[in-house]
Amino acid sequence: MTTTQRRGFNDTVTRFWSFAAPAYDQRCLQRWVYRPAQDEVIAKLRQHGSTQIADIACGTGILADRIQRELRPDEVYGIDMSEGMLAQARKRSDRVRWMSAPAEELPFEDGFLDAVVTTSAFHFFDQPAALAEFHRVLAPGGIVAVTTISPHQPIPVLQAMSAAVWSPAHNPSESELLALFAGAGFTVADQHRVRRPFWTPISDLITVGVKPA
Repeated sequence: MTTTQRRGFNDTVTRFWSFAAPAYDQRCLQRWVYRPAQDEVIAKLRQHGSTQIADIACGTGILADRIQRELRPDEVYGIDMSEGMLAQARKRSDRVRWMSAPAEELPFEDGFLDAVVTTSAFHFFDQPAALAEFHRVLAPGGIVAVTTISPHQPIPVLQAMSAAVWSPAHNPSESELLALFAGAGFTVADQHRVRRPFWTPISDLITVGVKPA
């Protein structure tokens, strides 16, 4: 994908989520769709003892706010491209540092963070570029936790959206994620299905990588 195409895609996604931001906060949507993956990310951050954390594509800030309140790290950064989402996030918390930036161009110096997380948004990224950027901004020993839509069986709609590998809205398989993480220089520490009630018609994956010391 060319830079111009990528910019146009980013602009389209940003406009949609700016419009959809108020609906995104509906309690039932958050509880059954987003919270299980967020719970697992928080558990990984707690286990790692992370203190400088960035939530990429943070949306309305629910996860970043939870990280700040539940883990009390030194700093939490919420990064998103949608001003509509960030406007909602700023109402939620004044303790998180909210910033506008794409996943592929983060506003941090090399080695500034010790954890980068992103939930339910990786399919929108230029995935190799985003992981390379996560690697750049992490200190040695830092972790990245990514949750992705990853159905056990192919879903026609997702297949149509993912016609070309690394195209917009591509949902990588488990093996593709392992290759992506390795290609970006991460050692994969864990990969498993997000734990959900058996009746939930959602299947997603959490992959955790470590930047070697």
